[in-house]
Amino acid sequence: MTLYPLEFLPLYKYRMWGGEKLKTLLNKTYSETNIGESWEISAVKNDETVISNGELKGKTIKELIAVFGADFLGKSVYERFGNDFPLLIKFIDAKTPLSIQVHPSDELAKERHDSFGKNEMWYVMQAEEDAELIAGFDKKITKQEYINTLESGDILDVLHAEKVQSGDVFNIPTGRVHAIGAGVLLAEIQQTSDITYRIYDYNRVDAKTGQTRELHTEQAIDAIDFEVHDTYKTAYRVTQNKAEELVHTPYFKTNILELSGNLKQDFSNTDSFVILMCVEGDFTLTCNNENFHINTGATILLPAAINIIELSGKAKVLEVSL
Repeated sequence: MTLYPLEFLPLYKYRMWGGEKLKTLLNKTYSETNIGESWEISAVKNDETVISNGELKGKTIKELIAVFGADFLGKSVYERFGNDFPLLIKFIDAKTPLSIQVHPSDELAKERHDSFGKNEMWYVMQAEEDAELIAGFDKKITKQEYINTLESGDILDVLHAEKVQSGDVFNIPTGRVHAIGAGVLLAEIQQTSDITYRIYDYNRVDAKTGQTRELHTEQAIDAIDFEVHDTYKTAYRVTQNKAEELVHTPYFKTNILELSGNLKQDFSNTDSFVILMCVEGDFTLTCNNENFHINTGATILLPAAINIIELSGKAKVLEVSL
């Protein structure tokens, strides 16, 4: 059996802060309310997405790795991760703010949860007027001062809030306190992990459960990076019909491609699968004389064995690999 570009059935996640933009702006199809996340490609245990096209329809990523190994993941990725798929790909719609949170490092997550850590990045697709994100601290504080701000309810006073617009990019390494604010729709690329330490949640009650959500104060303290940085937003350039570096880390490499017209892409030197996320416009991907039409909010995975593709259309595309 020959590998080909793979599309997946998203998993839609209820979140108390979720809205309707995944449906209205990204054309997702679901009947529930307060859907905050669309998990586009996932190998998280009990939350695995399945292939929706071609001969492999209905298969999970882990089933493909078991059969195809390095041809699917790439030789170096397979040697590093074995049968574990390293990334989780999402679209997130925050109608109201997410909790203030932090994610543990690989070392801490392995020790506490037998899991990967959760390094992630955001690409803002749409933001309402005055919408904000929180990333990092605005002032240097000690652990004790941090605890004092939590107890007094003043934690927001020491965090860095930044107004955002479409196209803004933030790298969120483990340890960085962060939150997506109300009115933000974004693409998220992250390690395969669902571990979040919730620091502050505005004393909200979840209408679905009638309960406030658990806070992880003690676990979070050892995970937090208290360093203050000059800037938290990622600067980058865009060149028409050329993939430019967006965020490159040991955990994932994300480029941005502004497509206009026709473009041939050669991944012969990329020893990894490649995920394409359409964050604006639409395009057609041609591979082995087969066409795949990708709209805004759609995602497609190219197994490592695929080297040559052709793209046509007008779109902004995130190109993700290891």
